[in-house]
Amino acid sequence: MSGRAVFCFCDMMIKRMCFVALWMCTACCCHIGAAGITYTKADSLKVVRLLEEGARQGKKVNLMLYYGKKMQGIPYVAHTLEVNKTEKLVVNMRQMDCTTFVETVFALALTTKEGSRRWEDFCRWLERIRYQQGRVDGYPSRNHYFLWWAENNEKQGLVTLPLQKEECEYARKQVINIDYMTVHPQYYSMLKGNKADIAAIARMEKASKGKVMKYIPAENMGLTQARLKWVRTGDILAIATKKKGLDTTHIGIAVWGEDGRLHLLNASQIHKKVILEPKNMRQYMREHPSQLGAWVIHPLLLND
Repeated sequence: MSGRAVFCFCDMMIKRMCFVALWMCTACCCHIGAAGITYTKADSLKVVRLLEEGARQGKKVNLMLYYGKKMQGIPYVAHTLEVNKTEKLVVNMRQMDCTTFVETVFALALTTKEGSRRWEDFCRWLERIRYQQGRVDGYPSRNHYFLWWAENNEKQGLVTLPLQKEECEYARKQVINIDYMTVHPQYYSMLKGNKADIAAIARMEKASKGKVMKYIPAENMGLTQARLKWVRTGDILAIATKKKGLDTTHIGIAVWGEDGRLHLLNASQIHKKVILEPKNMRQYMREHPSQLGAWVIHPLLLND
């Protein structure tokens, strides 16, 4: 029996037997809205344990940094959300890519700020962060491009975009022209051959064309904290790219290091795990010439 299977039974007796069987299996699936959640028992236990530990931290603790560091060492694995035939909320605490790492940390932080230690509340926050209008509604409802992620979470009051609202002497403008997914649907297992979803995403891509996002250019990412006052430890940094059809190629959590320079806590494809990058952001970007610089996203943790 596949651990990723979603079970739906009508008879009450079968449901009771299924409940017992699910707890005996490695993987589980409970329902959120009409979509369901794909996760393992180990995932849910880890989330609850982390929330219990987080609840014991002082009120002034930086929860994005705290939970981000708790993820260090988790293996980097791409496409961890592409595991179902239809879109469901996926929770995977054993493997992460750069986006699921940030989403998981943010959902843990919001759950703690809310005063909850419950698995169900964590899943509710994760769904709200990951999907447009805060709910799973098919594959196109996921915030596939980070522009959509930032816009939707800003609309929900969960983040602010300081470079968009404040004067920044270093900021430059990136004009958005995204179409990578619909030009290359073969790279997305849940999109390949799905004409309806391809058309839906194409309409969304077209609606985003010409939007402007401000970023701190790569050559200025090595400046001191006093000069990069728009970036705080715990902020989300999204790496703007020159690559055709994309807006960003990587995200992580900003950390001002002991060296006085900005570093990235991230699920790293280079290091194959979640790690606080030892190189500062300027050094890191020198090795990736396609990177323009970084968007800055400030998470709002309820009562901030």
